[in-house]
Amino acid sequence: QVQLVESGGGLVHPGGSLRLSCATSASTFGYYGMFWYRQAPGKEREWVATISAAGNWTNYDNSVKGRFTISRDNIKSTGYLQMNDLKPEDTAVYYCNWLQFWGQGTQVTVSS
Repeated sequence: QVQLVESGGGLVHPGGSLRLSCATSASTFGYYGMFWYRQAPGKEREWVATISAAGNWTNYDNSVKGRFTISRDNIKSTGYLQMNDLKPEDTAVYYCNWLQFWGQGTQVTVSS
């Protein structure tokens, strides 16, 4: 059974940074793209970023473009989301997604 295990969330002040990780044991991790989503309280889950299988193509929602960076290490079967210049509106539970599999979610809270 494939599992995606997330880590790296936490409480940070506005303007701060966090790096989320999404680790899996799937041997075919590098064959497919992966995604990050987030869900704020009372809102629907929304797409944040995408990275191609080889990591040479990325795409971002406009709300995070220029502040977030998605990346991956296919040797380690791990994906990352580097989040800089965080804002209170970035507060949400963040989820990684690969094929039909989802991480358990990690809470990111941006507050002064």
